[in-house]
Amino acid sequence: MKISGREVFPLIEGGKGVSVTTGLSSGAWAAAGGVGTVSGVNADFIDESGRLVPAVYTGKTRTERHHELIKFGIRGGIAQAKVAHETSNGQGRIHLNILWEMGGAEEILHGILEGAKGLLHGVTCGAGMPYRVAEIAAKFGVFYYPIVSSARAFNALWKRAYSKYADLLGGVVYEDPWLAGGHNGLTNSEDPKVPQRPYERVRDLRKAMVACGLPNTPIVMAGGVWWLEEWEDWIDNPELGPVAFQFGTRPLLTKESPISETWKQRLLSLVKGDVLLHKFSPTGFYSSAVKNYFLADLVARSDRQVAYSTEALGEHTAELKVGVRGRSVWLAPADKIRAQGWMDEGFSEALRTPDSTLVFVTRDSAESIVKDQTDCMGCLSQCSFSNWAQNEAGTNGKRADPRSFCIQKTLQNIAHGCDVEHELMFAGHNAYRFGTDPFYSNNFIPTVKQLVDRILTGK
Repeated sequence: MKISGREVFPLIEGGKGVSVTTGLSSGAWAAAGGVGTVSGVNADFIDESGRLVPAVYTGKTRTERHHELIKFGIRGGIAQAKVAHETSNGQGRIHLNILWEMGGAEEILHGILEGAKGLLHGVTCGAGMPYRVAEIAAKFGVFYYPIVSSARAFNALWKRAYSKYADLLGGVVYEDPWLAGGHNGLTNSEDPKVPQRPYERVRDLRKAMVACGLPNTPIVMAGGVWWLEEWEDWIDNPELGPVAFQFGTRPLLTKESPISETWKQRLLSLVKGDVLLHKFSPTGFYSSAVKNYFLADLVARSDRQVAYSTEALGEHTAELKVGVRGRSVWLAPADKIRAQGWMDEGFSEALRTPDSTLVFVTRDSAESIVKDQTDCMGCLSQCSFSNWAQNEAGTNGKRADPRSFCIQKTLQNIAHGCDVEHELMFAGHNAYRFGTDPFYSNNFIPTVKQLVDRILTGK
């Protein structure tokens, strides 16, 4: 299929942020004849000797650290694009993946494309409504690939911006909200517990694209893709038109994948149901990750939650003293009994949320939460956990939410460490198939070339 100006296998490596899809892994995917994807989300900077240079923040304010983050992101993205270009040996295509809701997304995208001219052939972008990605991509003459989860989202993007840059719309990535790993596009009108079949949603997307004059623009199916033989009815299907396939989870388990050996072995041990679709992310989006202590702690934290009032009102008639100063709050009588029980168990600290509730955590956990909120470097355009926002005030105007977490901290930790139980581990819902697919028998970990060759067999 012709993708970003060249005939390649319609097999695309899914972009995974914060140092997980690197120049080495994406370059190897392109060298195998497909489309590799460099992550432009807080990419690691590799110097000329191949040494990782850690990002060290020195700014005293969030805004100062936010500007440092943008500088680091541009520098790292350019370095990874160069590695990908060299590794690809001139084969395949190399794309850059950007999270639209990350801090400084437009500036980082502009800076990487400027500094890596000729090395990148396309930009994929999701997690939000990336209206301006087409304009920025067009400035540098590269193709763009919006990531959407519905025909409705594509229509909004097309009418507002993309119709002006139709010639560089290389494809549309349909990322299934119930199957894909990482952040996904579930809306308030969709039930996270009631998955819809992707076929009908992609069929509706194609209808919308045909109405826009795009009958032959590829749709990239992302999420839940494992064996191509399971998608045989999608291939050469006139109702769907040209379809490519994106693999996000499977490239994690390759020789070139930069994740730790501990992480790789954890993937091989997963069973069905081990991936949780949740809404703890500070982005406000649903996302999917492996069930571990990190997620279990977030679930338990939210379970230890009661509504409160600052004065006796309505059902809130039971007084409870919280905090170092012993300030009074009022709860429903039954909630006071629950709260007192949690405090007796050691969850002595009551943290206020933006929804007029209290969550109860240990003193150590409370100190860690407050420190992480204080250390915020503005890695998102707006963050519910720290209350940062990318505006003049530097805040979203709401109370920081202790039910969430610092996503920058945990993703950097898992990308550069070996602890997979106490950090967020994104994965698609098919990740359990590592343990059932005979290709991975006896803990076999393939090279990217071996994986692509295997995928091409359909099995």
